[in-house]
Amino acid sequence: MTVASSEIRADGEIRADGEIRADGEIRADGLAFTYRGAARPAFRDVTLRLAPGGCLLVVGPSGSGKSTFVLALAGLVPRDIPGELTGSLDVDGPVEVVFQDPASQLVMERVEDEVAFGLESLGWPREAMRERIPPVLADAGLAGLERRRSQRLSGGQQQRLALAGALAPQPGILVLDEPTANLDPDGATAFFARLRSLLGERRATVVLVEHRVEAAWPLADLVLALGRDGVPIDLGSPDDVLARSGQRMAAEGIWLPTDGVVPVPPTAPPIAAPSSDPRSPIVAAEGLHFGYERDAPVIHDLSLAIGRGERVALVGPNGGGKSTLARLLVGLLRADRGRVDLAGHDPSRLKPAELARLGGYVFQDPESGFLAATVAEEVGLGLTPEEAARVSALMDRLALPMDEFGSRSPYRLSGGEARRLSLAVALVRDPAVLVLDEPTFGQDRLGYDGLLQILRARSDVGTTLVVATHDARLVRDLDARVVEIRDGRVVAG
Repeated sequence: MTVASSEIRADGEIRADGEIRADGEIRADGLAFTYRGAARPAFRDVTLRLAPGGCLLVVGPSGSGKSTFVLALAGLVPRDIPGELTGSLDVDGPVEVVFQDPASQLVMERVEDEVAFGLESLGWPREAMRERIPPVLADAGLAGLERRRSQRLSGGQQQRLALAGALAPQPGILVLDEPTANLDPDGATAFFARLRSLLGERRATVVLVEHRVEAAWPLADLVLALGRDGVPIDLGSPDDVLARSGQRMAAEGIWLPTDGVVPVPPTAPPIAAPSSDPRSPIVAAEGLHFGYERDAPVIHDLSLAIGRGERVALVGPNGGGKSTLARLLVGLLRADRGRVDLAGHDPSRLKPAELARLGGYVFQDPESGFLAATVAEEVGLGLTPEEAARVSALMDRLALPMDEFGSRSPYRLSGGEARRLSLAVALVRDPAVLVLDEPTFGQDRLGYDGLLQILRARSDVGTTLVVATHDARLVRDLDARVVEIRDGRVVAG
């Protein structure tokens, strides 16, 4: 997505062949932003200079203001989001941005049109656009999907498309907010290789917000570490920041590179293997077929049985059908052919209240499941008195205390906070089966450990866990049965 505003000085010159010429320098002095009605700034006191062609890695716990800092660089606050921006920000050139939620920035109906939209907005000639789009989509792993509807892509494919749109114009400044969160391992590896090449040739200035620090840390010229209060912990070269502030960063819940000089606190130990009876499945799928579009099936003749109390990880490449299968298992989608049995019921025919207590679902994009104006209203929707009595303690365990978060809008939470709220909405009803789609996306180390402890507790009392994930750490720590989904079929597990 190409953005510019009065806060950004756009000096970039566009040549006839569409190539951008821009200095690419970013300078901030005492920069801060406070959302309208907020008690404190989302981030403050940020002073830095990033030279053209450099890479700034921004790290911090959930809610530390990382994504808001990205919005400031993009010129979207306070232009489009009410609040007060103070200090100074000078960005030399137009900015290409990939946001944390890729679906929120896709504007065109078809995949190839999405890439063309960004090029056209920068004045690329039509013939240059035609030549540029196919290789960009191929590099993103989207060859053959040129005419596919953008909103029918998987979450990972949408992220690939957003990255393709940002990289297509060969930008002078590239701002990336969790760009690999929904990518499968091969896609993440390929993306970091491409980013490494861009930086090696000094073809773009890059600002990167990323939890996969093992891959991101070596790319950085500067690391900006934000604390939980939005105040910088440190700014400097990766080695200097790690040496000076590694212990504090670890205590704040910031992921650190495992080969750093600071010992990284271990996550919770793997939970014990579940006791389940595969002869008595609580979830069973037989001969499932499903497609969002006619003649474009996503799930093909798929059968799967999951025992009571079992822990199952659905893994596989982007677009393989993991999220679609997860939604079919709890009745959020109805199969075109075949059947699903959830604790003796067809879940697609249950009333919402009945379904929520049999099968809870945590969305890959939490905002797509939110219905209320405040956090308190969201987590309290449709609860019985017994369930409502559990809300306060549950929110405390998820680091979303009601006295601090209850009056907030769900849509103004950080990515990690929104995901934990989505988990609370599912857990408070104590479902027999809990299905989670990429639950660790956007979670800091403390959030990850808290999630693992909650899943441990649910498993201990017999809840069946089904997790669609690319996070090998979570699969290991859950000691889950791995079921690989590829091209809409079970190929292993």
